Amino acid sequence: MKKIVYLFILLLLLSLCGQHTYATEVEEDSCQISFQIEIQDWNAVRQFLPKYSKFTVIDVESGKSFDVQRRAGSGHADVQPLTKKDTKIMKKIYGGRWSWKRRAVLILAQDSLIPASMHGMPHGAGALQNGFPGHFCIHFSGSTTHRTGKSDISHHLMILKASGKIDEYLNNLPPSELLNVFLAIIKNGDKGLAKKIAISNQKDINHELNKIEKIVAIRWSLPNQKKTDPYSLAANVPVDVNLFMNNIGAINTKLTFTLVRTSPLSPWKVNIDPLLSTINKP
Repeated sequence: MKKIVYLFILLLLLSLCGQHTYATEVEEDSCQISFQIEIQDWNAVRQFLPKYSKFTVIDVESGKSFDVQRRAGSGHADVQPLTKKDTKIMKKIYGGRWSWKRRAVLILAQDSLIPASMHGMPHGAGALQNGFPGHFCIHFSGSTTHRTGKSDISHHLMILKASGKIDEYLNNLPPSELLNVFLAIIKNGDKGLAKKIAISNQKDINHELNKIEKIVAIRWSLPNQKKTDPYSLAANVPVDVNLFMNNIGAINTKLTFTLVRTSPLSPWKVNIDPLLSTINKP
């Protein structure tokens, strides 16, 4: 009963405050949530949510929620939807098909809301009778991936998004780091985050950003960059990019992005025209 009450309060506040203004501290003390949403380190979370514990996953973008059980995982939580109904809800969150793309979520357990990031691809083994062929992963601050043993930047961004700290993070990145983050956002297909840091000479940037859906996969490599002059208002950052696009196939190219700001105290923005030119090639 307590879980239902907390979930109702959260979803009500999300609807009143808007999809992206659910953080605990809001300007002029408006729409404040009565309980804390706090980033917690994985070492603490793994004790708070031990193996076989059950909790609720709330998708930040859609507001949809479903129940899961943690089954395994050392660097992050390997979880499974509890029931077939939970599996159906999760699949709806991903538009009816499974995906490796990361999504910002809040974990509701006992009286706590913990920012996290999930992907939506069944893999490995599964033990519950839930219609879900395997398990999926939920990452918290300090979590690492199976393959690399390192933190995943896309999961990191979604954790910050879920906590309401993404703007602060993006606004304080130097040019090369911001470009690296922008490309991770493109890889994840998050047009909402892309709009926060992208600029273009095109008249309708929103229309242009819709074209990132053509990108099936993207990999990139940034050379070591010199520190940007603290008073500079523009910086050029070269990057080697490998794209795989619908109806075109693989594209391997080198792009140079220009990042600009209006003053030494303003946040950097990424001019995305080099990427748009590549996407728009016939």
